[in-house]
Amino acid sequence: MPNFRILLTPGDGIGPEVLEESTKVLGRIASRFGHEFQFEEESLGGAAIDKYGVALRPETVAKAKDSHAVLFGAVGGPKWDDPHASVRPEDAILGMRKQLGLFANLRPVKVHPLMLGDSTLKPEVLEGTDMVVIRELTGGLYFGQPKKRWTNAQGRQAVDTLRYSEKEVARVLHVGFQLARTRRKKLTSVDKMNVLRTGQMWREIAVEIGREYPDVALDHMLADACAMHLLRRPASFDVIVTENMFGDILTDEAAMLAGSMGMMPSASLGKRRKDGTGIGLYEPIHGSAPDIAGQKKANPLAMILSAAMMLRISLGLETEAAAVEAAVDQVIRDGYRTPDIANTGSHVVDTAKMGTLVAEQIVVAHISPRRK
Repeated sequence: MPNFRILLTPGDGIGPEVLEESTKVLGRIASRFGHEFQFEEESLGGAAIDKYGVALRPETVAKAKDSHAVLFGAVGGPKWDDPHASVRPEDAILGMRKQLGLFANLRPVKVHPLMLGDSTLKPEVLEGTDMVVIRELTGGLYFGQPKKRWTNAQGRQAVDTLRYSEKEVARVLHVGFQLARTRRKKLTSVDKMNVLRTGQMWREIAVEIGREYPDVALDHMLADACAMHLLRRPASFDVIVTENMFGDILTDEAAMLAGSMGMMPSASLGKRRKDGTGIGLYEPIHGSAPDIAGQKKANPLAMILSAAMMLRISLGLETEAAAVEAAVDQVIRDGYRTPDIANTGSHVVDTAKMGTLVAEQIVVAHISPRRK
């Protein structure tokens, strides 16, 4: 019986609620396909600050490195929002990415045909939307030095440094080109080369690496233009690759195409083995949503779909991943919705019920692997 070690890091807000539903689904996968998932849980983010005084303990990182994959809920909330605090919940996710060498964040954006009317955009604009946005994770403004605040005679001052190396840019672009080869063979590299020196370097490197992938069509787009075209013609995109801050912003915008962040999974990946597997951190992009925490309103589908990405990418279990995705599709076809995606005529269910419905569908779902 194949045995996989999975580190669970529920975090804050709705993180524990949605993570519980993903483990429920994984339990059904284990029983159906003959696997064993060994789950170990660690506190991080605000929960770890309250318990240990730090957002991320070295012990947690060590357990992550000893695992096949990490399932991550969410961090943050009003309780820890003091801008002067020396430790913040977000230090946990930034530290985990950095210390595990997770430099590429993959966020698939696909609009379910039965949810075309759930977005604020017109259905005819959304139809056919199926893209993956790849965000560089460990460089740029979030990690560059110097990073500090101070006060002088002119008042309060602050600086953040936007820095990238050729190696950092090249490796995430390679991930994008390789993924594009398995899809529609189109890559859009997003930068801000008209005003940023890092953007100019990014575009130069994209052009150079593009020559190694002659079968992939490469185009370039400024970040602000990309933000506009995501709303005007989202179906025209296949794979988008961009730097850390632009990726943070653009992926949240792209999530709205599907009607709710509660539908959007993600995978943070580092160096892969020859067979494509390797440690990854899998999380929904919706954040901790403290306003609905504990109310059973949270949509667990993004977390469940993140677990499906884990099965496929880190564990190499394509059929099992497809079974989870097929189960989610079937539950949506059957009209079940959490409040964030509810519409006229749908059956509104709570967090736990949605997880149970997906788990039950795995038994009867037709397994048809999606395109990666």
